[in-house]
Amino acid sequence: MSTSTNYSKNVILLPQTNQLIGLYSIIRDQSTRRGDFVFYSDRIIRLLVEEGLNQLPVQKTIIKCHGNHEYEGAKFLGKICGVSIVRAGESMEMGLRDCCRSVRIGKILIQRDEETALPKLFYEKLPEDISERYVFLLDPMLATGGSAMMAVQVLLARGVQADRIFFLNLLAAPEGIQTFQNKYPEVKIITGGIDQKLNDDKFIVPGLGDFGDRYYGI
Repeated sequence: MSTSTNYSKNVILLPQTNQLIGLYSIIRDQSTRRGDFVFYSDRIIRLLVEEGLNQLPVQKTIIKCHGNHEYEGAKFLGKICGVSIVRAGESMEMGLRDCCRSVRIGKILIQRDEETALPKLFYEKLPEDISERYVFLLDPMLATGGSAMMAVQVLLARGVQADRIFFLNLLAAPEGIQTFQNKYPEVKIITGGIDQKLNDDKFIVPGLGDFGDRYYGI
């Protein structure tokens, strides 16, 4: 795996601990059964969400504890929501809900146009007040970055500030990161792994296969 040192400060790579490398070793293995793939992918997704929450601004606040003792704590500033890029991004919604009770979830459907081979927006359903929120954009894989960049374009058109968007993914290709950052440098990318490259078919190498197919068993 690569590190994030070659990228801007807005590319955040999870610490490559033995635990995380072990989790990726399981989900990368083509012989891993679907149940295990889902279980260990969900663990990684939870780590990504936790890191996303670490990036949110907080305000110092004094808490009254039992016995009238005081504690200098913190509270989050602003509301958040999740936006999944359908279909694979929906696999990350539960990880967000596990960390944030009653979180609002929006959806964006982007598919490849067979005539132009370019991503095309087919559907969007977003919270009405999304412009006032911090947005966790959810998609497991950052390959070419085409779908993610179109999703960001949709969010910006709805009034979301670029520096309030956090793009969470399990795996990213260097080419996709560079393209994405060149267009949207203020958006934070939070990823669990940066792989070697894209191959000629635009698949991440070594990758883990088609995430959506493996997660949903299709």
